[in-house]
Amino acid sequence: MKGRSSAADEEMVAMVPLPLPAGDEIVDGDLAVEHTKPCWMTTARGGVGVAMTIFALLALLVGTKWIHLDAAHYTFLPAGTEFSPHGSGHSPMARQLVPIPFSCSNDTETSSSPTPAPAPSSSSWSKRRYYPGVPPPWCPDYFRHIHTDMEPWRATGVTLDAVERAQPHAEFRLVVVAGRAYVEKYRDSFETRDVFTQWGILQLLARYPGRVPDVDIMFSTFDTARVLASDYPSSRSAAPPLFRYCKEESRDLAILFPDWSFWGWPEVNIRPWAPLMEELVRENARVPWEDREPYAFWKGNTDVSEVRKDLFRCNNDTAAGKEWNARLFKQDWYAAGRNGFRDSDLTKQCRYRYKIYVQGNSWSVSEKYILACDSPMLAVDTPFRDFFSRGLVAGKHYWPIDPADKCRAVKLAVDWGNAHPGPARRMGEVGSGFAREEMGMDYVYEYMLSVLKRYSALLRYKPAVPEKAVEVSLESMVCPRGGRERELMMESRERYVALDEPCTLPPPFTADEVREMAVRDEEVRSKLLHMQMVGH
Repeated sequence: MKGRSSAADEEMVAMVPLPLPAGDEIVDGDLAVEHTKPCWMTTARGGVGVAMTIFALLALLVGTKWIHLDAAHYTFLPAGTEFSPHGSGHSPMARQLVPIPFSCSNDTETSSSPTPAPAPSSSSWSKRRYYPGVPPPWCPDYFRHIHTDMEPWRATGVTLDAVERAQPHAEFRLVVVAGRAYVEKYRDSFETRDVFTQWGILQLLARYPGRVPDVDIMFSTFDTARVLASDYPSSRSAAPPLFRYCKEESRDLAILFPDWSFWGWPEVNIRPWAPLMEELVRENARVPWEDREPYAFWKGNTDVSEVRKDLFRCNNDTAAGKEWNARLFKQDWYAAGRNGFRDSDLTKQCRYRYKIYVQGNSWSVSEKYILACDSPMLAVDTPFRDFFSRGLVAGKHYWPIDPADKCRAVKLAVDWGNAHPGPARRMGEVGSGFAREEMGMDYVYEYMLSVLKRYSALLRYKPAVPEKAVEVSLESMVCPRGGRERELMMESRERYVALDEPCTLPPPFTADEVREMAVRDEEVRSKLLHMQMVGH
């Protein structure tokens, strides 16, 4: 914007013009990112004097156990500061690690040895620190949707009959009894979705021995809705509970669960989330945002949805004189597969200032990889959500794109971001920070544990091993396998038992909070629509 100082461009954009505390009123004149925290979290800013005062107050409150503490959530602490009520010499890493036993008869690798491995687990890049005697922190905001998923059965509970009525919709049934997992397979899943989902649950059992409750779940690995609210107009409690990766909030009664790709996707050569995130962090640092290509990038399979096919109208067309600021590339899956997907390295796709997210057949696992690039995610609006995307806030973590006017919406986002590089870069950093901090593998496992605990509490019967079920274990899944499947399993395997208490599940959303979120979301979209109409 002409006449605006470069210092102003470095400030955080606020896309929702909500009133902020006096110390936070650093807002760009055009748009604003909402800075508020949930009511149970407190943040502040200030100089060293203010920080020390609040630090002392927190120490007092922690001593009286009036608050939950997670040092990573308190932004007034100077960079690198670590709060420890037990003195600076205390660190969780100083505690004795408990290896998770594992060995294959013909392998040299085993974790039953007391010799420490280089990292405590596949999720070791998490920077959270817990301390004995201090209550665990609250879980991220998106965990609150667990209550929403369970709402149909809150009053009546879940009966054995209800679970068994979900069988026609499920690819497999998984039962946990006394910390051991048993699987009854009903039909094939696409690729190895079922295998790596079950592998993830085995990691949870190994990470939290004796703490995963007995459960009996039916699991669908397909993308489309199976249990519709419209089929149970009189009482949703009559619906069979079904675990899935994604849902349409308004019509699907699924219970959401993390998807298979967090532990790797061998068919497309994608590494597990934790080591891949480390690669993305390094790549982000190697190519600063201002040095990236000033366009919106997307690459993928267009055959899975009409929305993706329609997006290609927005590609650059020099001959026709159309420049929509988008660089879109079709993925030839057969050619890419023959090449081992070496030309589709996700870490090499962070070279553009903006990344487009567009749904596939329903949602797409690509969302977390796009979000993690430090480039603003331009998300084409979709009704489909997975477990973590329900915590993303339009205008804060991503820029929403109107699906009815994709090309102009993408062009507006890129033009505006290139004219306001500071706020645009900040949005990318906030979205990437969410992927890195709020959906690290620690939280993925804690989400799994939280949802299984809530579900188990609703069961009105004691789970038992089905007659046709087969026990699965770490060894039974890894040892017979070879190639990329085995490599990814070994790379995503948890090496040590979790030493810390899992985060505390926050309370359900209130009716007022739901309304406030809807109003805030609508304000963002209305402002962007107005900018599109007037040419911003």
